[in-house]
Amino acid sequence: MSDRLPSGVLVSALLRRVNDAGGFGAVLAKGDAQGGAILVVAIDRGALPRLLERGIGADGRTALIDSTPPEDLDGYWRRRRSSDPDLWVIEVDVAAAERFAAETILAD
Repeated sequence: MSDRLPSGVLVSALLRRVNDAGGFGAVLAKGDAQGGAILVVAIDRGALPRLLERGIGADGRTALIDSTPPEDLDGYWRRRRSSDPDLWVIEVDVAAAERFAAETILAD
């Protein structure tokens, strides 16, 4: 059994925190409630969106990784989703979007 919080719980927490801060959050694609990976489309006050996800950083520890493709962000996550139906895709539009994502999906 894993000590990791279920993906559905992390997604709900992220959306609630963003909403409480006056931002907007939405589920673009619902993944596996227990163990699906979470891809966050982070928009910081109307700036260009970035894709962020949990991964392994250069130091070998869990980190928030920037997975933003050079172009066609929407097509990228849709292709990822077609090969991984468990993937969650969440869009958040809030000031300090990356901070919200890191504090929530890296919390466990």
